[in-house]
Amino acid sequence: MDIRDLARQLGLSIGTVSRALNDRKDVSAATRQRVLEAATRLGYTPNQSGRTLRSGRTGTIGFMLTLEHDSAVHGDPFFMALLEGVQTGLAEHGLDLVVLLARTGEDGLTFLRRHVARGTVDAWLLSATRYEDSRIDFLLDRRIPFVALGRSATARPFAWIDLDFESVVADAVALFAAAGHRRIGLVAPPATINNSHIIVDSYRTALDDAGITFDPALVHNGDTDESDGEATARQLMALDDRPSALLLMGETAPVGAYRALRGLGLEPGRDIALIGLRDSPTCRALSPDLTCFTLALEDLGLALAQGIGAAVASRDGHDVPLLQQRWPMTLRLGDSHHIRPPV
Repeated sequence: MDIRDLARQLGLSIGTVSRALNDRKDVSAATRQRVLEAATRLGYTPNQSGRTLRSGRTGTIGFMLTLEHDSAVHGDPFFMALLEGVQTGLAEHGLDLVVLLARTGEDGLTFLRRHVARGTVDAWLLSATRYEDSRIDFLLDRRIPFVALGRSATARPFAWIDLDFESVVADAVALFAAAGHRRIGLVAPPATINNSHIIVDSYRTALDDAGITFDPALVHNGDTDESDGEATARQLMALDDRPSALLLMGETAPVGAYRALRGLGLEPGRDIALIGLRDSPTCRALSPDLTCFTLALEDLGLALAQGIGAAVASRDGHDVPLLQQRWPMTLRLGDSHHIRPPV
């Protein structure tokens, strides 16, 4: 059924039905209700292509993922739970979600330019924000609504929600320091990713607060996946003055670290202390139980949806505050951090 059929069924003009469906003020409440009830009863759905041509809007939000740095492509459920929350939240605004995946090696700005030129979506959710992220300036210059999952070094204000890496690192280092550890290894993301700078800066601050001298040899920047966790654990344990504790700021890095340490004859939680980033299903299977951090992923997704809904409203002339929020994570004590360093 198209709008002509619906108008014929109701004995109304196509223009009246169209205005009623679009909640125009020049249609009485009784007529609007009659049209909406008939549309539901008869199974009418608007032609989205025609509506897009008329309004210049698609009614969709694009979530840009990258193969290089987003854990969704490595089988981790982080983004699946997050996207469920985003989709639920967008439904409240009458918006749909599409996930757009940039190819391996594809420049993020080129990817974004292509989809903006096509008018694929009305607004964007960005992930894997870089220290210098040209996507942010591109969207700001064109006044295209967006919210970033992560911060950036750009000096221009923009909407973002980021995990509270500062508190995570501070809590982990304080826990190690309280147990007497003075050699604390850090596995951080690549230096091109903005949260890597936040993590390393927070690590240095936390060491200073604990009266521990910073040693760059104990810091490794890499993919923070399982393979990187294994390789880095081996490298750090090969140092002449090796660490007695490891902070692994990657989704699956602890899995590789456990394997590497056992390959070296070292038992996690007995011969070396470990703390991981997140209480993921993969890490939950580790033994001894990994000390790490929890967060409400669906709630985070809902917050992103509310943020992008507000950003779209702001474009339409509504005055809304700029969203900038550090998302809390809660320390979950396991058994992997208990070992005290040798005297």
